[in-house]
Amino acid sequence: MGAQVSVQNLSKKMGHVQALQNVTTLFEGGRVHGIIGPNGAGKTTLLRLLAGLLHPDGGSITYLLNGKPSPRAQIKAATGYFPQEPSLYPDLSCMEHLEFFRDLYGLPEADFRPRAQELLAATGMSPFARRPAGKLSGGMYKKLGLMCVLLNRPSLLLLDEPTVGVDPVSRQELWDLVYGFAGQNMTVIVSTSYMDEAQRCAKVHVLDAGKLLDAGTPKALMDKWHVNNFADIFLQESRK
Repeated sequence: MGAQVSVQNLSKKMGHVQALQNVTTLFEGGRVHGIIGPNGAGKTTLLRLLAGLLHPDGGSITYLLNGKPSPRAQIKAATGYFPQEPSLYPDLSCMEHLEFFRDLYGLPEADFRPRAQELLAATGMSPFARRPAGKLSGGMYKKLGLMCVLLNRPSLLLLDEPTVGVDPVSRQELWDLVYGFAGQNMTVIVSTSYMDEAQRCAKVHVLDAGKLLDAGTPKALMDKWHVNNFADIFLQESRK
């Protein structure tokens, strides 16, 4: 099963800003989790903490891999992190990027070749395998970044607002890809400020101003808060 992540009283200050404050939640294995909230809610900070790119000021993060506690070094090797702006080389083609990450991950050629073809086919990028990244559209650029992250079959996939800046068709295609590769052996945690995307997730974690407002299935949360969409949850908070 994909990695399980337990967060307890997690706090992080970025400069003079309290980016996260005593956040406690559970990301169960093998599910697609959404971290939703407006800009400045603390979504990126939380993902970077989960990826091990930042260290918390307080609290703890516990990982389970295959049902057993996993040290940070082991889970880091099984984690794929997709930043808001993937850093790709404009002069390298799609296939050259995959080959670069093959070497980075130390994948044997026998594993790499079929995996690369699988990813190119799933993303619809096979006809563009030799196109330089600098000549890709915004949606295709994001797909290439996602392919590079998925190449190593991560047990924990962290996606930081992957659909920002892409057209509606590409947004749908990126979500189709996430669900196409998510499953029993992969836990996906995706942040978004698009409220409608929350309903695509199995479990939603609602952040606002660094605090966790609630977590649960989309239906359970909307029933609990007596709203028809997630934007209304933040409207209720702003009126308090």
